[in-house]
Parts: sequence; C-alpha cells; structure tokens
Amino acid sequence: MNTGILFIILSLVLAYLIGSFPSAYIVGKLRSGVDIRDIGSRNMGAMNVFYRVGFWWGMLVLGLDIGKGALAVGIAIWSGTHLYVQMAAGVMAVIGHNFPIFLKFRGGKGGASCIGILVVLMPWGLIIYPAIFGILLAITRFPTLSYSIAFLAFPFIGAFLNHSLALAVFSIVLILLPGLRYIPRIVEMYHKAGGRWKHVLMRRGLKDRL
Repeated sequence: MNTGILFIILSLVLAYLIGSFPSAYIVGKLRSGVDIRDIGSRNMGAMNVFYRVGFWWGMLVLGLDIGKGALAVGIAIWSGTHLYVQMAAGVMAVIGHNFPIFLKFRGGKGGASCIGILVVLMPWGLIIYPAIFGILLAITRFPTLSYSIAFLAFPFIGAFLNHSLALAVFSIVLILLPGLRYIPRIVEMYHKAGGRWKHVLMRRGLKDRL
C-alpha cells in the first residue's frame, strides 16, 4: 500500500478512536457513580458535568474534550497529510465523540472537540473565540449559548485571516455536527421555559438551567 494512503487511513482511524474517549462518562462514573448520559441534559459533555458533578470536574472534561479535537488534527498535521485530510480527521474526532465505539455508539454532541479542531487549524481562534465567548457570557449568563454563537467567528477567521475558503466552509460544516444534534435540547428547554424564548436565551445566573 502507498505510504501516503496508509498515513491518511491511520490518521482518520486514530482521530475516530481519540474522539471516542468518553471523558465525561469516565469522570461521572469515577466521581459520582453516575452515567452522565442519564442525568441532567443527558449529554455526555462538559456542561452536563459542570452542573451535575462539579465545576472543576467540568473544567477537566472541557479540557480533555478540547484536547481530543486538537490531538486528532495535530496527528494528521504531523503525518504530513493534506489540509483536506486534516479537516477529515477533525470530522472523524467529532463522529467518535458522538458515536463512541467504547460506549456502544451512544455519546455526546462534540462541541468542545470542535473548539480544539478549529483552533489548531486556525490559531487566531485562540484569541478571538474566547473573547467573543466572554462577552456573550456576560450578557446572556448562558454558557452553552455563548460558546455556540462564538463558533460563528471561525468562518470569518478562515476567510479573512487564514485566506482560505476551504477552512471557512469547513468550519460551517463542522459546527453543524453538534448544532443539529442540539435541536431537540433547544425544544426541550423551550417547553421547560413555558414557551418563553427570553428565558431560554437569557438566564438569571450561571446556575439557572432549564
């Protein structure tokens, strides 16, 4: 087999396996003896751990999940693969998080992993993304909404700072992966808020959760 093709295959397989590492599930089990997928928002992600296990445990999961995305793309870059393969590795990492082989393909949404993927491919995001997130969080007091909207910076970073249409399009496609999976949760919050979008979008405090 051609060495280049072998590196591509290995990069994509490793990206999926890295993405499959169930950090939120492991922390939930070890710290509280719970399956994080069965409590709270039932999402295997950092925010559910924040609310149901503890702030610093949530921070640990956030760091690990961001790291998964960064590592998956980093390996593809280190392997000398083309940009398109690096982007494919990012997609595979998110797929791994969403459908982890270690948990019978029942995982989370992959938002945090998207941060790591996009920041590695577009380092300007390391400055711009947190700044936008911080501003939005101060306004909405809703972390999930804030980091979701902040993702919209990446298409512009790709187009105008990296001068790459491919990265701009890729960032849109990538953030749709967790975004589409989050729609049922939005509907759930809307009903819990009594049909009031203001409460869905603007929270009374960081602990206010629907």
